Amino acid sequence: MTESTIRFDRDADGIVTLTLDDPTQSANTMNEGFIASLAATVDRLEAQREDIAGVILTSAKKTFFAGGDLNDILRSEPGQAEAVMANVTRIKGPLRRLETLGKPVVAAINGAALGGGLELALACHHRVAVNANSVQIGLPEATLGLLPGGGGVVRTVRLLGIVTALTQVLLQGQRHRPEQALALGLVDELVDSTEDLVPAAKTWIAANPSPVQPWDTKGYRIPGGTPATPALAANLPAFPANLRKQLKGAPYPAPIAIMSAAVEGALVDFDNAQTIETRYFAELATGQISKNMIRAFFFDMQKANSLFKSYGGGEREPVKKVAVLGAGMMGAAIAYVCAKSGMEVVLKDVSLEAAERGKGYSKAILDKAVARGKSTDEKAARILGRILPTGRPEDTAGAELVIEAVFEDPAVKNAVFAEIDGFIAPDALLCSNTSTLPITLLGEGVSRTEDFIGLHFFSPVDKMPLVEIIKGEKTGEEALGRALAVVKQIGKTPIVVNDSRGFFTSRVIGTFTNEGIAMLGEGIPAASIEQATSQAGYPAPVLALMDELTLTLPRKIREETRAGILAEGKTWEPHPADAVVDKMIDDFGRKGRSTGSGFYDYVNGKRVGLWPGLADAFGGDQQIPFEDMKERMLFIEAIETVRCLEEGVLDTATDANVGSILGIGYPGWTGGVARYMDQYHGASGATGEEHGASGATGEEHGASGATGEEHGASGATGDERRGLPGFIARAEELAQRYGARFTPPPLLRDKAANGGTFEEVR
Repeated sequence: MTESTIRFDRDADGIVTLTLDDPTQSANTMNEGFIASLAATVDRLEAQREDIAGVILTSAKKTFFAGGDLNDILRSEPGQAEAVMANVTRIKGPLRRLETLGKPVVAAINGAALGGGLELALACHHRVAVNANSVQIGLPEATLGLLPGGGGVVRTVRLLGIVTALTQVLLQGQRHRPEQALALGLVDELVDSTEDLVPAAKTWIAANPSPVQPWDTKGYRIPGGTPATPALAANLPAFPANLRKQLKGAPYPAPIAIMSAAVEGALVDFDNAQTIETRYFAELATGQISKNMIRAFFFDMQKANSLFKSYGGGEREPVKKVAVLGAGMMGAAIAYVCAKSGMEVVLKDVSLEAAERGKGYSKAILDKAVARGKSTDEKAARILGRILPTGRPEDTAGAELVIEAVFEDPAVKNAVFAEIDGFIAPDALLCSNTSTLPITLLGEGVSRTEDFIGLHFFSPVDKMPLVEIIKGEKTGEEALGRALAVVKQIGKTPIVVNDSRGFFTSRVIGTFTNEGIAMLGEGIPAASIEQATSQAGYPAPVLALMDELTLTLPRKIREETRAGILAEGKTWEPHPADAVVDKMIDDFGRKGRSTGSGFYDYVNGKRVGLWPGLADAFGGDQQIPFEDMKERMLFIEAIETVRCLEEGVLDTATDANVGSILGIGYPGWTGGVARYMDQYHGASGATGEEHGASGATGEEHGASGATGEEHGASGATGDERRGLPGFIARAEELAQRYGARFTPPPLLRDKAANGGTFEEVR
């Protein structure tokens, strides 16, 4: 017998308190133990109905309920949809019986109620939550490639209406703070402390002895109406149109399934709506994309965010004072996130005026937050008060942490460290926010090389969640541990890489932008390249992204890299993209958005369309299979990642997956750049006509007149075209057509030959 995960206690007033407390886990989840316990508990409630005045659901854990057991979903396979549906029905049945018990049922929410936790609460008649920062309420399944399968779609649609449920809860998987959840209607009451939960629940039970769920009330109408309601029907077509615009053709099935379940379910009765929801859930749960996203956005992130514990992070004192050197865009943004985390920040630049301009960055962000109601004047003033702009090195006195964010010039970086060296704490952690320069090289210019490490932030720093930590050859383990603790303190997710020019993220994203630019140089229409990027799932089209970065940056990095390689006695191999970049800069003076013109035209800083001159400059009448266009970008980043693993720049595939998604925009549906190779799906079986960039046949599009079947992800069928063997076969095709840079590295071939994968044991 499995020990129950729900404690059953009835008091003298007939109120039953059900305490969710799985003895085998630190959090309550919808695992097999809970499913069995829930059914048995509802059986007992029904048997004792006449002696019960009400029911309170609460939790003995820090969280209220963590939702479904994601390991169960990872184990589900294509073809097992019926089994998944049956399992989900085992949860939905008792929840439906609970809300139709005929007695008041109250959820007393003491911590996070996300996913299945909120679904459990929605099956109660009343929801009381503690008004604390630790409490989050929402249905984030869409971010994991799923939909809420425990009644979340059906109940939120009936509670809030189709429009509000889709936009505020379901499609984006928002996590709401208690006050937001109250305003939205996801919870009904807030209390100040955990101790107030049960008394508040009992008070409500006493006042509502015979509650009925709104959707079970005779004549109840869904707020805003159903799709058959004329007013809603007139506006409903805008939703799929907007969704198509947001997805841009990328393979994210969950939002489409969520919208379908919501709309279809609103047209039928509650029980049939539950069945519709279950079917869509099973389809997603047995698919590959949800598994990729679960591994990346839950398990990989969990591993990355807990890495600091391996270095005694939980025992370290938080940093109290940091010196940020350089008040330009990056330095100013780093100063903001440090101040927001509670650090006292000395923002140092060559002059007080320059430093004050840098502080203005924080003021602008905070003013906007206050105006939008996301902060208060008092909170904003406290954060701003922690930032001291200065031109005086002595103001850095006692700083335990230094983050340098000046120009990518070793001499300048060494100079700013030397200027403050005599003032900072003698054991201060020394960090450089460089994106490409080797940390070992920069470390030669500081007084304590063992305390020197790279902290590579991503722009915009206040929004981008990743920090790439770079170990130099002489960086000490203590310095790494302190750096991980700093990243944790400022609320970012770390990856750890070893030293090399470009590290991991800059090096890999450079292959992506180069591939897009190279296609332009081949005469492929710019609009097709941008569309292929979007349909592959990248958050920004490649040429538009290059404009944001400015075209002079890759040329500068290229020349530095070239000089370094030649200095080592190695051979420099130019990339086909180089000539395109040089021509844009030298012949046309188009350097990117910051200069008013690049691959796109700009009016008052706003992108208005691709530059019409691209066709004259590079041609625009060449066609290749559309699938090739997408996979050239996906594959080249994956191949460069293998080289990073091969060379020891990366120690783990987890760092590759987390870093690629959070730092450089690798499509989230893949689960990350290393996982993309493991689960490569092979051909879609499409013909050249379906694959073509503009509907022409494979013969017209192909590089050598081959048919679409030969051109697609693969014309072959079976396991040999899936996973690493399939990835290698496809890479060889791309290498033959587009260049040796697609040649699979030895590490990839060895892993495939031995039946291995990049997936790491959790």
